[in-house]
Amino acid sequence: MTTARQAGLIACVTCGRVEHRGALHCARCGDTLPEHSRRSLQAVWAWLVAGIIVYIPANTYPMLRTSTLLDKTESTIVGGAIELLQYGSYGVAFIVFFASIVIPIGKFIAIGYLALSLRRARPDRVHQRHVLYEVVEFIGRWSMIDVFVVAILSALVQLGSVATINPGIAAVSFLLSVAFTMLSAQSFDPKLIWDADEEPQ
Repeated sequence: MTTARQAGLIACVTCGRVEHRGALHCARCGDTLPEHSRRSLQAVWAWLVAGIIVYIPANTYPMLRTSTLLDKTESTIVGGAIELLQYGSYGVAFIVFFASIVIPIGKFIAIGYLALSLRRARPDRVHQRHVLYEVVEFIGRWSMIDVFVVAILSALVQLGSVATINPGIAAVSFLLSVAFTMLSAQSFDPKLIWDADEEPQ
Protein backbone atom coordinates (compact mmCIF):
# COMPACT_ATOMS: atom_id res chain seq x y z
CA MET A 1 0.00 0.00 0.00
CA THR A 2 1.39 3.39 -1.01
CA THR A 3 1.43 6.06 1.70
CA ALA A 4 0.87 9.78 1.15
CA ARG A 5 4.54 10.49 1.71
CA GLN A 6 5.59 7.86 -0.81
CA ALA A 7 3.20 9.46 -3.29
CA GLY A 8 4.72 12.88 -2.64
CA LEU A 9 1.65 14.34 -0.94
CA ILE A 10 1.21 16.43 2.19
CA ALA A 11 -1.96 17.39 4.08
CA CYS A 12 -2.91 20.77 5.46
CA VAL A 13 -3.36 20.54 9.22
CA THR A 14 -6.05 23.27 9.15
CA CYS A 15 -8.55 22.14 6.53
CA GLY A 16 -7.23 18.71 5.53
CA ARG A 17 -6.71 19.49 1.83
CA VAL A 18 -3.96 17.37 0.24
CA GLU A 19 -1.25 19.16 -1.69
CA HIS A 20 1.79 18.00 -3.57
CA ARG A 21 4.98 18.00 -1.53
CA GLY A 22 6.90 21.18 -2.13
CA ALA A 23 3.88 23.47 -1.91
CA LEU A 24 4.30 26.13 0.76
CA HIS A 25 0.67 27.17 1.30
CA CYS A 26 -2.69 25.44 1.17
CA ALA A 27 -4.70 26.33 -1.94
CA ARG A 28 -7.97 26.20 0.03
CA CYS A 29 -7.34 28.06 3.30
CA GLY A 30 -3.96 29.66 2.60
CA ASP A 31 -2.38 28.28 5.76
CA THR A 32 1.30 27.34 5.76
CA LEU A 33 1.83 23.66 5.10
CA PRO A 34 3.88 21.67 7.64
CA GLU A 35 7.42 20.94 6.63
CA HIS A 36 8.99 17.96 8.36
CA SER A 37 12.43 18.70 7.06
CA ARG A 38 15.60 17.07 8.26
CA ARG A 39 16.99 20.58 8.52
CA SER A 40 15.12 20.78 11.82
CA LEU A 41 17.76 18.40 13.14
CA GLN A 42 20.21 21.29 13.15
CA ALA A 43 18.32 22.83 16.05
CA VAL A 44 18.24 19.44 17.81
CA TRP A 45 22.01 19.05 17.54
CA ALA A 46 22.67 22.69 18.47
CA TRP A 47 20.65 22.51 21.70
CA LEU A 48 22.02 19.06 22.51
CA VAL A 49 25.66 20.13 22.14
CA ALA A 50 24.97 23.25 24.21
CA GLY A 51 23.41 21.08 26.93
CA ILE A 52 26.42 18.76 26.98
CA ILE A 53 28.86 21.69 27.18
CA VAL A 54 27.18 23.31 30.20
CA TYR A 55 26.71 19.90 31.83
CA ILE A 56 30.50 19.62 32.29
CA PRO A 57 30.83 22.54 34.73
CA ALA A 58 27.63 21.37 36.41
CA ASN A 59 29.58 18.31 37.59
CA THR A 60 32.98 19.86 38.17
CA TYR A 61 32.02 23.01 40.06
CA PRO A 62 30.28 23.08 43.47
CA MET A 63 26.52 22.70 43.49
CA LEU A 64 26.12 23.71 47.14
CA ARG A 65 28.17 25.99 49.41
CA THR A 66 27.66 25.58 53.14
CA SER A 67 29.10 28.11 55.59
CA THR A 68 29.10 27.62 59.37
CA LEU A 69 30.96 29.16 62.29
CA LEU A 70 33.65 26.51 62.04
CA ASP A 71 34.25 25.98 58.33
CA LYS A 72 33.05 26.29 54.77
CA THR A 73 32.31 23.32 52.57
CA GLU A 74 31.52 22.94 48.90
CA SER A 75 29.81 19.92 47.39
CA THR A 76 29.57 18.80 43.79
CA ILE A 77 26.75 16.58 42.57
CA VAL A 78 28.78 13.37 42.80
CA GLY A 79 30.43 14.51 46.03
CA GLY A 80 27.04 15.19 47.57
CA ALA A 81 25.80 11.73 46.61
CA ILE A 82 28.92 10.15 48.14
CA GLU A 83 28.46 12.12 51.36
CA LEU A 84 24.85 10.97 51.57
CA LEU A 85 26.07 7.39 51.23
CA GLN A 86 28.57 7.92 54.04
CA TYR A 87 25.80 9.24 56.28
CA GLY A 88 23.65 6.22 55.50
CA SER A 89 21.04 8.01 53.37
CA TYR A 90 21.13 5.41 50.62
CA GLY A 91 17.71 6.21 49.20
CA VAL A 92 18.35 9.94 48.89
CA ALA A 93 21.83 9.30 47.48
CA PHE A 94 20.36 7.02 44.84
CA ILE A 95 17.71 9.59 43.87
CA VAL A 96 20.31 12.38 43.60
CA PHE A 97 22.70 10.23 41.58
CA PHE A 98 19.98 8.86 39.31
CA ALA A 99 18.31 12.23 38.66
CA SER A 100 21.53 14.20 38.28
CA ILE A 101 23.84 11.75 36.49
CA VAL A 102 21.95 8.82 34.98
CA ILE A 103 18.94 10.72 33.59
CA PRO A 104 20.86 13.63 31.98
CA ILE A 105 23.45 11.33 30.37
CA GLY A 106 20.68 8.97 29.29
CA LYS A 107 18.84 11.88 27.66
CA PHE A 108 21.99 12.95 25.82
CA ILE A 109 22.45 9.43 24.47
CA ALA A 110 18.76 8.96 23.63
CA ILE A 111 18.38 12.24 21.71
CA GLY A 112 21.65 11.65 19.88
CA TYR A 113 20.55 8.14 18.98
CA LEU A 114 17.18 9.35 17.70
CA ALA A 115 18.83 11.99 15.52
CA LEU A 116 21.41 9.55 14.15
CA SER A 117 18.85 6.80 13.59
CA LEU A 118 17.15 8.89 10.91
CA ARG A 119 20.12 8.29 8.63
CA ARG A 120 19.81 4.52 8.77
CA ALA A 121 16.15 3.88 9.22
CA ARG A 122 14.92 0.40 10.13
CA PRO A 123 11.19 -0.18 9.68
CA ASP A 124 11.12 -2.84 12.39
CA ARG A 125 12.29 -0.35 15.05
CA VAL A 126 10.13 2.66 14.24
CA HIS A 127 7.74 2.01 17.14
CA GLN A 128 10.60 1.48 19.59
CA ARG A 129 12.21 4.77 18.58
CA HIS A 130 8.91 6.61 19.03
CA VAL A 131 8.48 5.09 22.50
CA LEU A 132 12.03 6.22 23.34
CA TYR A 133 11.12 9.75 22.25
CA GLU A 134 8.02 9.71 24.49
CA VAL A 135 10.15 8.53 27.44
CA VAL A 136 12.64 11.38 26.88
CA GLU A 137 9.78 13.87 26.79
CA PHE A 138 8.24 12.44 29.97
CA ILE A 139 11.35 12.39 32.15
CA GLY A 140 12.35 15.91 31.14
CA ARG A 141 10.18 17.45 33.85
CA TRP A 142 11.93 15.38 36.56
CA SER A 143 15.47 16.37 35.59
CA MET A 144 15.81 19.41 37.84
CA ILE A 145 15.57 17.76 41.22
CA ASP A 146 19.00 19.06 42.27
CA VAL A 147 18.07 22.62 41.42
CA PHE A 148 14.85 22.29 43.44
CA VAL A 149 16.71 20.87 46.44
CA VAL A 150 19.33 23.63 46.35
CA ALA A 151 16.66 26.31 46.06
CA ILE A 152 14.68 24.89 49.00
CA LEU A 153 17.77 24.52 51.18
CA SER A 154 18.96 28.03 50.33
CA ALA A 155 15.57 29.45 51.32
CA LEU A 156 15.18 27.45 54.52
CA VAL A 157 18.70 27.30 55.95
CA GLN A 158 19.62 30.91 56.50
CA LEU A 159 20.55 31.14 60.17
CA GLY A 160 22.37 34.46 60.08
CA SER A 161 25.99 34.12 61.15
CA VAL A 162 25.51 30.53 62.35
CA ALA A 163 24.99 28.74 59.06
CA THR A 164 24.12 29.62 55.52
CA ILE A 165 23.60 27.53 52.40
CA ASN A 166 24.00 29.07 48.97
CA PRO A 167 23.83 27.57 45.49
CA GLY A 168 27.07 27.24 43.58
CA ILE A 169 27.75 27.97 39.93
CA ALA A 170 27.01 24.32 39.13
CA ALA A 171 23.35 24.92 39.95
CA VAL A 172 23.10 27.49 37.15
CA SER A 173 25.01 25.22 34.77
CA PHE A 174 22.80 22.27 35.61
CA LEU A 175 19.66 24.36 35.12
CA LEU A 176 20.92 25.50 31.70
CA SER A 177 21.84 21.94 30.75
CA VAL A 178 18.35 20.70 31.59
CA ALA A 179 16.74 23.60 29.72
CA PHE A 180 18.90 23.08 26.62
CA THR A 181 18.21 19.36 26.62
CA MET A 182 14.46 19.97 26.88
CA LEU A 183 14.67 22.43 23.98
CA SER A 184 16.60 19.83 22.00
CA ALA A 185 13.89 17.23 22.61
CA GLN A 186 11.14 19.71 21.73
CA SER A 187 12.95 20.69 18.52
CA PHE A 188 12.93 17.06 17.42
CA ASP A 189 9.99 16.37 15.14
CA PRO A 190 8.72 12.86 16.04
CA LYS A 191 7.13 12.54 12.60
CA LEU A 192 10.64 12.29 11.18
CA ILE A 193 10.90 8.92 12.91
CA TRP A 194 8.07 7.56 10.78
CA ASP A 195 8.99 9.51 7.64
CA ALA A 196 12.57 8.22 7.72
CA ASP A 197 11.38 4.85 6.46
CA GLU A 198 9.39 6.31 3.61
CA GLU A 199 10.83 8.28 0.73
CA PRO A 200 8.65 9.84 -1.95
CA GLN A 201 8.60 7.89 -5.19
